[in-house]
Amino acid sequence: MSESEPSRAEKASRSEKARRTLVMWDIDRTLLHGGGVTARAWKAAFAELTGLEWRETPQFGGRTDLDICAEVFRVHGVTDHTAESFFDLYLRRIEHDRHLFAEQGALMPGVREVLSRLAADPRIVQTLVTGNLAPVARAKVEAFGLHDVFDEEIGGYGGDHAVRATLVRRSLERAHDKYAEPFRAVVVGDTVNDVAAALANDVAVVGVATGSTTAAELHHAGAEAVLPDLSDVDHAVRTIAG
Repeated sequence: MSESEPSRAEKASRSEKARRTLVMWDIDRTLLHGGGVTARAWKAAFAELTGLEWRETPQFGGRTDLDICAEVFRVHGVTDHTAESFFDLYLRRIEHDRHLFAEQGALMPGVREVLSRLAADPRIVQTLVTGNLAPVARAKVEAFGLHDVFDEEIGGYGGDHAVRATLVRRSLERAHDKYAEPFRAVVVGDTVNDVAAALANDVAVVGVATGSTTAAELHHAGAEAVLPDLSDVDHAVRTIAG
């Protein structure tokens, strides 16, 4: 090999840099908070379906809707209804109240600017990997005018599987099927569940300490980088884009 010819390692490095980046965004407390709209919809739909009083609210952060539904049914002793029947009622509630996301919720700091900057980069493809059902995910981002920056077809959603790591895998599969190219992938989320789901798929992860999980907890869980929020737009874009 001549001195001017690149080594195998250099070629591999260049190939890695040439890959586009697939950014998989969590929604709740990473991009926005929904003002309690979904929690109220859960309770109302459950009461309508079962006639039971809501006794206990589970921890929602970083979990899938299928997983949460199974816990709610178990805690309340519900065995004669299905998740499908519950989600039919839940989605009707969300559709009725979707205007409340923008009225009662808010974007997290720097989100709009970071998404816009990443969307302007042809080397970046952005999607959603969220525990929300796909129609709920869309209602939330649409309420804040964010839906155009995401390729929602290749996302991973809470109706795909109860296990969050599977949502990351489904998104990777959908991206490969649609674009027929390898991506460098990165998950951006605010919980240890987001971190664990990324690591289970050998995907990079950027933690954002805008939820109830601290920066130290995100670091300890294995996040490669942790941001206090996205308000430092330049730094956030560099960190996520790689």
